[in-house]
Amino acid sequence: MQNNEVLKAIQTRRSVFQTSFTNEEVSREDILTILEAANAAPTHKRTQPWRFVIFRKEGLLRLGDELARIYKSVTPAEKYTELTEQNMAKKATQSNAAIAIVVNYTGDVPEWEELCATAASVENMWLAAHSLGLGGYWASPGLINHIGPFLNLEPNQKCIGFFYLGHHESEEREPVRTPIEDKIRWEE
Repeated sequence: MQNNEVLKAIQTRRSVFQTSFTNEEVSREDILTILEAANAAPTHKRTQPWRFVIFRKEGLLRLGDELARIYKSVTPAEKYTELTEQNMAKKATQSNAAIAIVVNYTGDVPEWEELCATAASVENMWLAAHSLGLGGYWASPGLINHIGPFLNLEPNQKCIGFFYLGHHESEEREPVRTPIEDKIRWEE
């Protein structure tokens, strides 16, 4: 498998978090390359339900402010902490880019198929980012259930998370996976 670049990328791709991000800007060209890979994902009836909102530079500050505002407005007083509010904003601003992942439900196929197609597009994003030497991860905090108005989503659209992206200085690490043999059953 090590000689096959696609399989090697699948095996070595990892989540990379903000603590490993550098200050180096992720270029618009790299983001477009990543999103072109996302756009190549499989989709039933060619609905291509994935939509993306890209935050960079000042956009990251606005996103961070909105996540902090939502946290403060929806969190019960007994569970609220100022540190968590600050961390909500910090996740966005410590990234070089944040991409809102949106499902555009068409009604042409079941919703679960649109969701799965969008998830496949995110895996393509992850692999493309990895191939460019970029790191990132898909975050889906409960706050995304309240982010629709900020993203100007239509009634048939739903945000299912953010892909935080950046140049990084983390080391490759071995996958933490149980053996595939534990997850399959042969019927021959």
